[in-house]
Amino acid sequence: MATLSVGHATTDLSSGAVSALLVFLRPELGLSFTEVAAVILASTLASSVVQPVFGLLSDRRGAIWLLPGGVAVSGVGIALAAVAPSYLLVLLCVLASGVGIAAYHPEASKFASFVSGDRRASGMSLFSIGGNIGFALGPLLTSSLVLWLGLEGGLLLAVPAVVMAASFLWLSRYLLEFEPARRGGLQLTAGEDRRGALSLLLTIIALRSVGHMGLFTFVPLWEVEQGSDEGAGSRVLTLFLVGGAIGTLVGGPIADRIGRRVVVSGSLALSIPLIGVYVLVGGGGGVVALTCAGAMLVSSFAVTIVMSQDYLPTRVGLASGLAIGFAIGLGGVAAIILGSVADAIDLRIAMLATMSGPVLGALLTFVLPSSRRPMEQRVLEAPA
Repeated sequence: MATLSVGHATTDLSSGAVSALLVFLRPELGLSFTEVAAVILASTLASSVVQPVFGLLSDRRGAIWLLPGGVAVSGVGIALAAVAPSYLLVLLCVLASGVGIAAYHPEASKFASFVSGDRRASGMSLFSIGGNIGFALGPLLTSSLVLWLGLEGGLLLAVPAVVMAASFLWLSRYLLEFEPARRGGLQLTAGEDRRGALSLLLTIIALRSVGHMGLFTFVPLWEVEQGSDEGAGSRVLTLFLVGGAIGTLVGGPIADRIGRRVVVSGSLALSIPLIGVYVLVGGGGGVVALTCAGAMLVSSFAVTIVMSQDYLPTRVGLASGLAIGFAIGLGGVAAIILGSVADAIDLRIAMLATMSGPVLGALLTFVLPSSRRPMEQRVLEAPA
Protein backbone atom coordinates (compact mmCIF):
# COMPACT_ATOMS: atom_id res chain seq x y z
CA MET A 1 0.00 0.00 0.00
CA ALA A 2 2.86 2.38 0.75
CA THR A 3 4.37 1.74 -2.69
CA LEU A 4 1.06 2.31 -4.45
CA SER A 5 0.29 5.42 -2.40
CA VAL A 6 3.69 7.03 -3.05
CA GLY A 7 3.27 6.24 -6.75
CA HIS A 8 -0.16 7.85 -6.58
CA ALA A 9 1.39 10.96 -5.02
CA THR A 10 4.04 11.17 -7.72
CA THR A 11 1.53 10.77 -10.53
CA ASP A 12 -0.99 13.28 -9.18
CA LEU A 13 1.76 15.80 -8.48
CA SER A 14 1.81 16.27 -12.26
CA SER A 15 -1.94 16.84 -12.29
CA GLY A 16 -1.74 19.35 -9.45
CA ALA A 17 1.03 21.25 -11.21
CA VAL A 18 -1.11 22.22 -14.20
CA SER A 19 -3.15 25.00 -12.57
CA ALA A 20 -0.13 26.64 -10.90
CA LEU A 21 1.88 26.43 -14.11
CA LEU A 22 -0.86 28.23 -16.00
CA VAL A 23 -0.57 31.22 -13.68
CA PHE A 24 2.91 31.78 -15.16
CA LEU A 25 2.12 30.66 -18.71
CA ARG A 26 -0.93 32.94 -19.03
CA PRO A 27 1.04 36.23 -19.20
CA GLU A 28 3.93 34.53 -21.00
CA LEU A 29 1.71 33.30 -23.85
CA GLY A 30 -1.11 35.87 -23.55
CA LEU A 31 -3.85 33.35 -22.71
CA SER A 32 -7.51 34.16 -22.01
CA PHE A 33 -9.52 32.62 -19.18
CA THR A 34 -11.16 30.31 -21.71
CA GLU A 35 -7.78 29.16 -23.07
CA VAL A 36 -6.59 28.52 -19.51
CA ALA A 37 -9.69 26.44 -18.85
CA ALA A 38 -9.11 24.58 -22.15
CA VAL A 39 -5.69 23.44 -20.90
CA ILE A 40 -7.34 22.20 -17.70
CA LEU A 41 -9.94 20.44 -19.85
CA ALA A 42 -7.22 18.82 -21.98
CA SER A 43 -5.44 17.58 -18.86
CA THR A 44 -8.64 16.35 -17.26
CA LEU A 45 -10.02 14.59 -20.32
CA ALA A 46 -6.71 12.94 -21.18
CA SER A 47 -6.28 11.72 -17.61
CA SER A 48 -9.88 10.60 -17.26
CA VAL A 49 -11.79 9.61 -20.39
CA VAL A 50 -9.26 6.94 -21.42
CA GLN A 51 -9.00 5.46 -17.92
CA PRO A 52 -11.77 2.90 -18.57
CA VAL A 53 -9.78 1.65 -21.58
CA PHE A 54 -6.76 1.01 -19.38
CA GLY A 55 -9.11 -0.54 -16.82
CA LEU A 56 -10.44 -3.01 -19.40
CA LEU A 57 -6.89 -3.89 -20.39
CA SER A 58 -6.03 -4.48 -16.75
CA ASP A 59 -9.09 -6.71 -16.17
CA ARG A 60 -8.55 -8.87 -19.24
CA ARG A 61 -4.80 -9.41 -19.31
CA GLY A 62 -3.19 -7.72 -16.34
CA ALA A 63 -0.99 -4.73 -17.05
CA ILE A 64 1.38 -4.03 -14.19
CA TRP A 65 3.66 -2.24 -16.67
CA LEU A 66 1.14 0.60 -16.54
CA LEU A 67 2.46 1.52 -13.10
CA PRO A 68 6.02 2.53 -14.09
CA GLY A 69 4.96 3.65 -17.57
CA GLY A 70 2.15 5.87 -16.32
CA VAL A 71 4.25 7.57 -13.65
CA ALA A 72 7.10 8.31 -16.07
CA VAL A 73 4.93 9.76 -18.85
CA SER A 74 2.92 11.91 -16.43
CA GLY A 75 6.02 13.61 -15.01
CA VAL A 76 7.95 14.06 -18.23
CA GLY A 77 4.89 15.48 -20.00
CA ILE A 78 4.18 18.20 -17.45
CA ALA A 79 7.88 19.06 -17.21
CA LEU A 80 8.04 19.70 -20.95
CA ALA A 81 4.85 21.79 -20.80
CA ALA A 82 6.67 24.29 -18.61
CA VAL A 83 9.13 25.16 -21.39
CA ALA A 84 6.81 24.71 -24.39
CA PRO A 85 7.13 27.82 -26.60
CA SER A 86 3.53 27.90 -27.87
CA TYR A 87 -0.01 27.30 -26.68
CA LEU A 88 -0.40 24.28 -28.99
CA LEU A 89 2.72 22.61 -27.61
CA VAL A 90 1.55 23.26 -24.05
CA LEU A 91 -1.70 21.48 -24.91
CA LEU A 92 0.15 18.51 -26.44
CA CYS A 93 2.49 18.13 -23.46
CA VAL A 94 -0.40 18.36 -21.01
CA LEU A 95 -2.31 15.76 -23.03
CA ALA A 96 0.66 13.38 -22.88
CA SER A 97 0.96 13.88 -19.14
CA GLY A 98 -2.76 13.21 -18.78
CA VAL A 99 -2.50 9.89 -20.64
CA GLY A 100 0.25 8.84 -18.23
CA ILE A 101 -2.00 9.69 -15.30
CA ALA A 102 -4.84 7.72 -16.89
CA ALA A 103 -2.60 4.69 -17.36
CA TYR A 104 -1.56 4.57 -13.70
CA HIS A 105 -4.85 4.86 -11.84
CA PRO A 106 -6.96 1.79 -12.77
CA GLU A 107 -4.11 -0.69 -12.28
CA ALA A 108 -2.96 0.94 -9.04
CA SER A 109 -6.44 1.22 -7.55
CA LYS A 110 -7.12 -2.43 -8.41
CA PHE A 111 -4.02 -3.52 -6.51
CA ALA A 112 -5.00 -1.19 -3.65
CA SER A 113 -8.32 -3.01 -3.47
CA PHE A 114 -6.52 -6.37 -3.37
CA VAL A 115 -4.42 -5.43 -0.33
CA SER A 116 -7.10 -3.55 1.66
CA GLY A 117 -8.64 -6.49 3.49
CA ASP A 118 -12.13 -6.17 4.99
CA ARG A 119 -12.02 -2.41 5.65
CA ARG A 120 -11.86 -1.45 2.03
CA ALA A 121 -12.97 2.18 2.36
CA SER A 122 -10.22 2.71 4.95
CA GLY A 123 -7.66 0.95 2.75
CA MET A 124 -8.66 2.93 -0.32
CA SER A 125 -8.30 6.10 1.76
CA LEU A 126 -4.68 5.20 2.44
CA PHE A 127 -4.15 4.76 -1.29
CA SER A 128 -6.02 7.94 -2.16
CA ILE A 129 -4.23 10.08 0.41
CA GLY A 130 -1.07 9.69 -1.64
CA GLY A 131 -2.80 11.15 -4.68
CA ASN A 132 -4.25 14.01 -2.68
CA ILE A 133 -0.89 14.85 -1.12
CA GLY A 134 0.75 14.83 -4.55
CA PHE A 135 -2.09 16.92 -5.98
CA ALA A 136 -1.65 19.41 -3.11
CA LEU A 137 2.14 19.57 -3.43
CA GLY A 138 1.95 20.09 -7.19
CA PRO A 139 1.05 23.81 -7.11
CA LEU A 140 3.47 24.60 -4.27
CA LEU A 141 6.41 22.78 -5.84
CA THR A 142 5.68 24.18 -9.30
CA SER A 143 5.39 27.80 -8.19
CA SER A 144 8.52 27.47 -6.04
CA LEU A 145 10.58 26.03 -8.90
CA VAL A 146 9.36 28.62 -11.42
CA LEU A 147 9.84 31.57 -9.06
CA TRP A 148 13.34 30.30 -8.28
CA LEU A 149 14.59 29.21 -11.71
CA GLY A 150 12.07 30.56 -14.17
CA LEU A 151 9.90 28.35 -16.36
CA GLU A 152 12.94 26.15 -17.03
CA GLY A 153 12.73 25.11 -13.39
CA GLY A 154 9.59 23.21 -14.29
CA LEU A 155 11.79 20.60 -15.98
CA LEU A 156 12.69 19.35 -12.50
CA LEU A 157 9.11 18.07 -12.15
CA ALA A 158 10.23 15.04 -14.17
CA VAL A 159 12.73 13.91 -11.52
CA PRO A 160 10.37 12.32 -8.96
CA ALA A 161 8.42 10.61 -11.75
CA VAL A 162 11.50 8.96 -13.21
CA VAL A 163 12.69 7.84 -9.77
CA MET A 164 9.28 6.33 -8.94
CA ALA A 165 9.07 4.56 -12.30
CA ALA A 166 12.40 2.88 -11.57
CA SER A 167 11.09 1.85 -8.15
CA PHE A 168 8.03 0.19 -9.69
CA LEU A 169 10.19 -1.74 -12.12
CA TRP A 170 12.18 -3.06 -9.18
CA LEU A 171 9.09 -3.90 -7.05
CA SER A 172 6.73 -5.23 -9.72
CA ARG A 173 7.35 -8.91 -8.92
CA TYR A 174 6.54 -8.28 -5.25
CA LEU A 175 3.32 -6.45 -6.12
CA LEU A 176 2.15 -9.32 -8.34
CA GLU A 177 2.05 -11.57 -5.25
CA PHE A 178 -1.12 -9.74 -4.14
CA GLU A 179 -3.25 -10.68 -7.13
CA PRO A 180 -6.21 -12.81 -5.91
CA ALA A 181 -5.52 -15.62 -8.39
CA ARG A 182 -2.00 -15.94 -6.99
CA ARG A 183 -3.45 -16.11 -3.47
CA GLY A 184 -5.98 -18.73 -4.42
CA GLY A 185 -9.23 -16.74 -4.27
CA LEU A 186 -11.43 -14.35 -6.19
CA GLN A 187 -13.39 -12.89 -3.27
CA LEU A 188 -12.87 -9.29 -4.32
CA THR A 189 -14.62 -9.90 -7.64
CA ALA A 190 -17.58 -11.89 -6.28
CA GLY A 191 -21.11 -10.62 -6.88
CA GLU A 192 -23.41 -9.37 -9.64
CA ASP A 193 -22.97 -6.16 -11.62
CA ARG A 194 -25.46 -3.32 -10.94
CA ARG A 195 -24.97 -1.02 -13.88
CA GLY A 196 -27.90 1.27 -13.11
CA ALA A 197 -26.56 2.01 -9.65
CA LEU A 198 -23.09 2.56 -11.09
CA SER A 199 -24.46 5.06 -13.64
CA LEU A 200 -26.14 7.04 -10.87
CA LEU A 201 -22.97 7.02 -8.80
CA LEU A 202 -20.92 8.23 -11.77
CA THR A 203 -23.37 11.11 -12.21
CA ILE A 204 -22.87 12.10 -8.57
CA ILE A 205 -19.09 11.89 -8.96
CA ALA A 206 -19.27 14.12 -12.04
CA LEU A 207 -21.37 16.69 -10.17
CA ARG A 208 -18.92 16.63 -7.26
CA SER A 209 -16.18 17.26 -9.79
CA VAL A 210 -17.90 20.44 -10.97
CA GLY A 211 -17.21 21.98 -7.57
CA HIS A 212 -13.77 20.49 -7.15
CA MET A 213 -12.40 21.15 -10.64
CA GLY A 214 -13.99 24.60 -10.81
CA LEU A 215 -12.22 25.68 -7.63
CA PHE A 216 -8.99 23.94 -8.62
CA THR A 217 -8.96 25.83 -11.91
CA PHE A 218 -9.84 29.30 -10.72
CA VAL A 219 -8.69 29.70 -7.11
CA PRO A 220 -5.18 30.94 -8.09
CA LEU A 221 -6.64 33.36 -10.63
CA TRP A 222 -9.30 34.50 -8.16
CA GLU A 223 -6.63 35.27 -5.58
CA VAL A 224 -4.64 37.28 -8.12
CA GLU A 225 -7.78 39.19 -9.08
CA GLN A 226 -8.34 39.98 -5.39
CA GLY A 227 -4.88 41.58 -5.22
CA SER A 228 -2.61 38.69 -4.18
CA ASP A 229 0.51 37.69 -6.11
CA GLU A 230 0.92 34.42 -8.03
CA GLY A 231 2.79 32.74 -5.17
CA ALA A 232 0.01 33.55 -2.72
CA GLY A 233 -2.57 32.15 -5.14
CA SER A 234 -0.68 28.87 -5.34
CA ARG A 235 -0.40 28.70 -1.54
CA VAL A 236 -4.15 29.15 -1.13
CA LEU A 237 -4.76 26.43 -3.72
CA THR A 238 -2.37 24.19 -1.80
CA LEU A 239 -4.41 24.71 1.37
CA PHE A 240 -7.54 23.73 -0.55
CA LEU A 241 -5.85 20.55 -1.76
CA VAL A 242 -4.33 19.76 1.66
CA GLY A 243 -7.85 20.02 3.07
CA GLY A 244 -8.88 17.45 0.48
CA ALA A 245 -6.06 15.14 1.54
CA ILE A 246 -7.16 15.32 5.17
CA GLY A 247 -10.76 14.71 4.14
CA THR A 248 -9.76 11.61 2.19
CA LEU A 249 -7.86 10.16 5.14
CA VAL A 250 -10.80 10.68 7.48
CA GLY A 251 -13.65 9.91 5.09
CA GLY A 252 -12.83 6.23 4.50
CA PRO A 253 -12.79 5.10 8.16
CA ILE A 254 -15.96 7.09 8.86
CA ALA A 255 -17.67 5.41 5.90
CA ASP A 256 -16.67 1.97 7.22
CA ARG A 257 -18.41 2.85 10.50
CA ILE A 258 -21.53 4.83 9.57
CA GLY A 259 -22.10 4.00 5.89
CA ARG A 260 -20.81 5.12 2.54
CA ARG A 261 -23.89 6.94 1.27
CA VAL A 262 -24.04 9.05 4.45
CA VAL A 263 -20.49 10.25 3.90
CA VAL A 264 -21.10 11.06 0.22
CA SER A 265 -24.34 12.94 0.91
CA GLY A 266 -23.15 14.81 3.99
CA SER A 267 -19.83 15.90 2.50
CA LEU A 268 -21.47 17.35 -0.61
CA ALA A 269 -24.08 19.22 1.41
CA LEU A 270 -21.52 20.73 3.78
CA SER A 271 -19.29 21.94 0.95
CA ILE A 272 -21.96 24.28 -0.44
CA PRO A 273 -21.99 27.01 2.26
CA LEU A 274 -18.21 26.78 2.64
CA ILE A 275 -17.68 27.70 -1.02
CA GLY A 276 -20.07 30.62 -0.57
CA VAL A 277 -18.10 31.93 2.42
CA TYR A 278 -14.83 31.79 0.48
CA VAL A 279 -16.16 33.75 -2.48
CA LEU A 280 -18.45 36.22 -0.72
CA VAL A 281 -16.63 36.83 2.57
CA GLY A 282 -12.97 36.24 1.65
CA GLY A 283 -10.05 37.14 3.88
CA GLY A 284 -8.57 34.72 6.39
CA GLY A 285 -12.00 33.28 7.19
CA GLY A 286 -12.58 32.67 3.50
CA VAL A 287 -9.32 30.74 3.19
CA VAL A 288 -10.28 28.59 6.18
CA ALA A 289 -13.68 27.95 4.56
CA LEU A 290 -11.99 27.01 1.28
CA THR A 291 -9.71 24.57 3.09
CA CYS A 292 -12.75 22.97 4.75
CA ALA A 293 -14.58 22.91 1.41
CA GLY A 294 -11.65 20.96 -0.02
CA ALA A 295 -11.93 18.47 2.85
CA MET A 296 -15.66 18.04 2.24
CA LEU A 297 -15.49 17.70 -1.53
CA VAL A 298 -12.70 15.12 -1.53
CA SER A 299 -13.60 13.17 1.64
CA SER A 300 -15.85 10.88 -0.39
CA PHE A 301 -13.31 10.26 -3.16
CA ALA A 302 -12.00 6.92 -1.86
CA VAL A 303 -15.51 5.96 -0.73
CA THR A 304 -16.95 6.34 -4.23
CA ILE A 305 -14.11 4.25 -5.71
CA VAL A 306 -15.02 1.38 -3.37
CA MET A 307 -18.72 1.84 -4.18
CA SER A 308 -18.01 1.69 -7.92
CA GLN A 309 -16.01 -1.53 -7.48
CA ASP A 310 -18.89 -3.06 -5.53
CA TYR A 311 -21.43 -2.00 -8.15
CA LEU A 312 -19.29 -3.65 -10.87
CA PRO A 313 -17.49 -6.47 -9.03
CA THR A 314 -16.68 -8.52 -12.14
CA ARG A 315 -14.70 -5.63 -13.69
CA VAL A 316 -12.83 -3.96 -10.83
CA GLY A 317 -10.32 -2.25 -13.12
CA LEU A 318 -13.04 -0.85 -15.36
CA ALA A 319 -15.05 0.33 -12.36
CA SER A 320 -11.99 2.10 -10.98
CA GLY A 321 -11.28 3.72 -14.33
CA LEU A 322 -14.84 4.96 -14.59
CA ALA A 323 -14.99 6.32 -11.04
CA ILE A 324 -11.57 7.97 -11.02
CA GLY A 325 -11.45 8.96 -14.65
CA PHE A 326 -14.44 9.19 -16.90
CA ALA A 327 -16.90 10.74 -14.46
CA ILE A 328 -14.31 13.15 -13.06
CA GLY A 329 -13.42 14.18 -16.61
CA LEU A 330 -16.84 15.75 -16.93
CA GLY A 331 -15.68 18.22 -14.30
CA GLY A 332 -13.12 19.41 -16.83
CA VAL A 333 -15.96 20.12 -19.26
CA ALA A 334 -17.62 22.13 -16.50
CA ALA A 335 -14.36 24.04 -15.96
CA ILE A 336 -14.28 25.32 -19.53
CA ILE A 337 -17.94 26.34 -19.27
CA LEU A 338 -17.12 28.22 -16.08
CA GLY A 339 -14.18 29.84 -17.89
CA SER A 340 -16.57 31.07 -20.58
CA VAL A 341 -18.83 32.48 -17.86
CA ALA A 342 -15.83 34.28 -16.32
CA ASP A 343 -14.92 35.81 -19.69
CA ALA A 344 -18.51 36.79 -20.55
CA ILE A 345 -19.61 38.07 -17.12
CA ASP A 346 -16.96 37.97 -14.40
CA LEU A 347 -14.93 35.52 -12.36
CA ARG A 348 -17.06 35.97 -9.20
CA ILE A 349 -20.15 34.56 -10.91
CA ALA A 350 -18.13 31.62 -12.22
CA MET A 351 -16.79 30.91 -8.72
CA LEU A 352 -20.30 30.95 -7.25
CA ALA A 353 -21.50 28.65 -10.03
CA THR A 354 -19.17 25.92 -8.74
CA MET A 355 -21.74 25.30 -5.99
CA SER A 356 -24.28 23.96 -8.49
CA GLY A 357 -22.58 20.57 -8.79
CA PRO A 358 -22.53 19.71 -5.07
CA VAL A 359 -26.16 20.87 -4.75
CA LEU A 360 -27.40 18.47 -7.44
CA GLY A 361 -25.07 15.69 -6.34
CA ALA A 362 -26.29 15.85 -2.74
CA LEU A 363 -29.89 15.54 -3.91
CA LEU A 364 -29.14 12.45 -6.05
CA THR A 365 -27.54 10.59 -3.15
CA PHE A 366 -30.98 10.12 -1.62
CA VAL A 367 -31.89 7.62 -4.37
CA LEU A 368 -28.49 5.89 -4.49
CA PRO A 369 -28.76 2.21 -3.44
CA SER A 370 -26.45 0.61 -0.91
CA SER A 371 -23.18 -0.67 -2.37
CA ARG A 372 -22.37 -3.06 0.45
CA ARG A 373 -22.16 -6.75 -0.33
CA PRO A 374 -24.30 -9.15 1.71
CA MET A 375 -21.35 -10.24 3.87
CA GLU A 376 -20.39 -6.63 4.58
CA GLN A 377 -23.98 -5.83 5.58
CA ARG A 378 -24.09 -8.75 8.01
CA VAL A 379 -20.82 -7.65 9.60
CA LEU A 380 -22.05 -4.04 9.86
CA GLU A 381 -25.36 -5.06 11.43
CA ALA A 382 -23.87 -7.57 13.89
CA PRO A 383 -23.76 -6.46 17.55
CA ALA A 384 -20.39 -5.29 18.88
